[in-house]
Amino acid sequence: MADTLTVELPVAPAARSGAVILARHGEPAISRKVRLSAEEYRRFWTRYELSGIVQGHAPPPLLQKFVDDAGVVIASTRLRSIESAQALAQGREFTREALLVEAPLPPPRLPAAIRLSPRIWGFLARWWWWFFNHHEGAETRRQAEARADQAAAMLAEMAASGRDVVVLAHGFFNFMIGRSLRRMGWRMTASQGFKYWSTRRFERP
Repeated sequence: MADTLTVELPVAPAARSGAVILARHGEPAISRKVRLSAEEYRRFWTRYELSGIVQGHAPPPLLQKFVDDAGVVIASTRLRSIESAQALAQGREFTREALLVEAPLPPPRLPAAIRLSPRIWGFLARWWWWFFNHHEGAETRRQAEARADQAAAMLAEMAASGRDVVVLAHGFFNFMIGRSLRRMGWRMTASQGFKYWSTRRFERP
């Protein structure tokens, strides 16, 4: 009986996933040079959530290049994110996604005599929300973590075709999405921290 000839066909390499670039929006057009009580900070945060960005605050060249090279640009539905995406997209279409909005920041109920800067209130509010589940009927930490997992899965699926995805969203929720991406096996390959216009790049090994 003749020997059987086995031919091994070359295996095509797996398609490489695109990167996910999480970018924070530009500087909001609201003054933070004030001292506020807890109740006044609640009203300040409401105004902050409705604010756009400072006009003429140009995005940095690196972020502009990321957007120019990206296959997908996506923003949260907050005005500051939309205006940031508009400044970068320069007429190009981009997606708006409510899934990417910032996690809530209800401040702890401290006496009215305590007046702090919005930055310090933001830190205290995030601490109380993160560690003590202080949410005042808004989204809880557990709910936000589930939303971040959902957002990370959505972005990973967008990048699966090999296209880079740039997200114009928010400092802390971007951090939460990054945690979710790392749990999914993605690596953070570059980071500029969390300042306005900063980016954090994630790639799948």
